[in-house]
Amino acid sequence: MPDMKYILVTGGVISGVGKGVIASSFGTILKSCGIDVTSIKIDPYINIDAGTFSPYEHGEVYVLDDGGEVDLDLGNYERFLDITLHRENNITTGKIYQQVIERERRGDYLGKTVQVIPHITDAIQEWVQRVAHIPVTPDNTPPKVCIVELGGTIGDIEGMSFVEAFRQFQFRVKRENFCCAHVSLVPMPKSTGEPKTKPTQSSVRELRGLGLSPDLILCRSEKPINHTVKEKISNFCHVGPEQVICIHDLSSVYHVPLLMEAQGVVQYLNERLQLNMSVPRPGRFMQKWRNLAKRVENLRREVNITLVGKYTKLEDSYASVTKALQHACIAAGYRLNLTYVEAVSLERQTKVDDPVSYHKAWQDLCKCDGVIVPGGFGQRGMEGKIEACQWCRETQKPMLGICLGLQAAVVEFARNVLGLKGANSTEVDPQCEDKLVIDMPEHHPGNLGGTMRLGKRKTYLEPSLISQLYKKDVIEERHRHRYEVNPEYIERLEAAGLRFVGKDESKTRMEVALVESHPYYVAVQFHPEYLSRPLSPSPPFLGLILASLGRLKNYMSKGCRLSPRNQSDVSSDEDDISVSSLSLIEEKTVIENGKHVNGVKN
Repeated sequence: MPDMKYILVTGGVISGVGKGVIASSFGTILKSCGIDVTSIKIDPYINIDAGTFSPYEHGEVYVLDDGGEVDLDLGNYERFLDITLHRENNITTGKIYQQVIERERRGDYLGKTVQVIPHITDAIQEWVQRVAHIPVTPDNTPPKVCIVELGGTIGDIEGMSFVEAFRQFQFRVKRENFCCAHVSLVPMPKSTGEPKTKPTQSSVRELRGLGLSPDLILCRSEKPINHTVKEKISNFCHVGPEQVICIHDLSSVYHVPLLMEAQGVVQYLNERLQLNMSVPRPGRFMQKWRNLAKRVENLRREVNITLVGKYTKLEDSYASVTKALQHACIAAGYRLNLTYVEAVSLERQTKVDDPVSYHKAWQDLCKCDGVIVPGGFGQRGMEGKIEACQWCRETQKPMLGICLGLQAAVVEFARNVLGLKGANSTEVDPQCEDKLVIDMPEHHPGNLGGTMRLGKRKTYLEPSLISQLYKKDVIEERHRHRYEVNPEYIERLEAAGLRFVGKDESKTRMEVALVESHPYYVAVQFHPEYLSRPLSPSPPFLGLILASLGRLKNYMSKGCRLSPRNQSDVSSDEDDISVSSLSLIEEKTVIENGKHVNGVKN
């Protein structure tokens, strides 16, 4: 069995420099070469997982098939690489210390003083080696390359044990199996108008002082960097000019793998990690990504979607929802114009407290083509979401509700159609008159971390718009909730026109609701955004976008098929929905069959 290859991606100067997208791009390039890849994200915080975070801390909490609540970067990996990761692919300081402390209590270290070195660092290395060999594809093929992203920036005190662990790890797995890529910022102050390399020099010096010498330096900048700057970084950072990769701000993330490949990343990794790939690469190498990047670039017409949320001050709070909307828009041949509206601003009390915000929020809502009401926790903003649901239902505006969005839609319907003015969720008002949304006792034991209904679960669909969009009767989607629709009210709600067309195995837990007299008023308890992919958009999101464009009926009448016309026609004014799906499916098949193993440098 060949040795596992490891690529460690670290960051310097600032956090949020783009390590996640760059780590995903490494994987995309290697996967295009026919090499199976897996990913590990290391978060140096002491939390066991991301489950109890506010979205304002690190962005959204991403949920995996096995119920793991993890960093949003694992969502990037899954979308870019089309793989299924596990909770152990996310390492935190909390997990490592918990494991070591449990071992100490069991007596595994009997007679020894338990210390950061060697016990914590050894635990990190063992975890990485074990998880790197876990298959992440449907055919259970063992990965050949593991990409490890170390969160935070070099020099952070909480990340020191991980840096030390990888300093030791490079000797444990041998040099030809380990490569370090350092992502750094090259700022360009407006006062001088030229790129400054000193922050990168300092960052690399610190990394090398800790015992890790970068093999690749990936320079993030606002504008393209010239060769002189690359030479300067090369001279001061102990790498060759070909090992300095420049990644400037691009119009879409789908261009990043192409830009990296054009700068010789494939050739370098092939030699450095002894991957034994044949060169040169065929002309159609990474054609799937070229088609996708070109398609996104050529989108001209816009569809206006408004997101009514609770955490709209940080766009990363809804990263997967935004991506899923983009995937659906790409398939439909439109550019997404997404407007964020704070749910609280739609509430009547805001009209008194802050009339400017109130009228601005309602103006943004009224101007859109479709509305999405995503998940959230707590009582803040619930009334605003209910107001949005009522407006969409009464004005026939296409709407998709997710998780809390379903609960808001049910409460709204009970209040305004059934006339139950005291209807509410027990999450918002535990003493409300009509408890339309109640907590699930088995998922509310006291501790809040990891105790919700989490992970991939089956939903059984009745014949409906949603079953047509999914093209199946039984679906599997990921969940993350602690409250559910009260089964005692289902009969009355359905009699009034709110149909529950998706239920769990027991038929008592409501998963999908819709109003049939509406163009598209759909709400789901699960989170369909987590399984959306660039070339395979999530059906509820695709339904929302098509309904917002007035094309859903046409799409349904064609058997839910997108027209496989050439993507260059996307910007035409014809009514057919266009996507070059045929050539992309053929390309995907060729890559999966291992025939696409190499390509040419641009």
